[in-house]
Amino acid sequence: MRAWQFIPSGRWHRDAPPPTSHDVARLAGVSQSAVSRCFTPGGSVSPAMRERIEVAARELGYRPSRLPGMMLSGKTGIIAVVVGSFENPFYTATLGAFTRALKAADRQVMLMQVDSDLALDDAVGELETYRVDGVVSALAVSSPEVAEQLDRYQLPIVTLNSIVSSEWVRVVQSDNRAAGVKAANLLHECGAASLAYVAGAPDSLSQMDRQRGFIEGVEALGLGSPRIVDGNYTYEGGWQAGLELAKDDVPQGLFCANDVTAFGVIDALRRTRGLEAGRDYRIIGYDNLSAARWRGYDLTSFDQDVDEMARVAVELLDTPEAGLNPVEVCATLHRRTSC
Repeated sequence: MRAWQFIPSGRWHRDAPPPTSHDVARLAGVSQSAVSRCFTPGGSVSPAMRERIEVAARELGYRPSRLPGMMLSGKTGIIAVVVGSFENPFYTATLGAFTRALKAADRQVMLMQVDSDLALDDAVGELETYRVDGVVSALAVSSPEVAEQLDRYQLPIVTLNSIVSSEWVRVVQSDNRAAGVKAANLLHECGAASLAYVAGAPDSLSQMDRQRGFIEGVEALGLGSPRIVDGNYTYEGGWQAGLELAKDDVPQGLFCANDVTAFGVIDALRRTRGLEAGRDYRIIGYDNLSAARWRGYDLTSFDQDVDEMARVAVELLDTPEAGLNPVEVCATLHRRTSC
């Protein structure tokens, strides 16, 4: 890449370093310290001088370095976003939400991808060498042992939909259990007397809460225990669950651990039995993905409000006194023709 060189006319030529604060000072006719104060929050400089400096900076394409502020504060302003597989669109949505929340908080984003929450320990160890100020992740911390390992880095960490908190690990979660109860009640109100739950990954803490709430809701209605079928949070898992359900009388009401699983169930029942959601059975998903609105699904689904969860997560990075209890964000039910 070629560099540019400043000449007195205010233009730049190739083969030189980028403009500095001294170049801005020279073009604006002020001291370098005045330029420094202009780009320092709370720095004292007159409105007229500030305007001259900003005009010169724009003309030269000058961007102030963050390094002096980092050295003074001991903070880099960089927050690491640790993500898992992008196969599930929900994790793509959370990445976008984290990015927007961090930008609104004037933080910089560093992205790192790992295979599972068990890899968070190694990820945080590596990130510490980059002097990040904190970590946010949609991956849940699955055990107190993992949280204890993370605590030794003394780095603020906020995860989504976990149940494990510690001295340095905080949690923001959807009200999964309450949503499970609500799903059971809604399916019953829509005329479903036989109910089933299509589960997510067996090690997912959030899906366990959804399943627990659904079972409680069904049993409270006097309908016995619902049928449980594995779906593993994937489309293929949902498809296999649909094939399994199609072997017998298909339950009149289904609650799926997430939307992607529900899509697989709907397609499998349509292809193998000619059954249509909303007409022959009722079905509810979780995450309210954009595809839930597609005409082929029109899926009733719970929206976790990932933007609010991300905003709260970023806020918790600076409030370690918030306590160990998870902060809960209410999920909103979006009803469509599937239920």
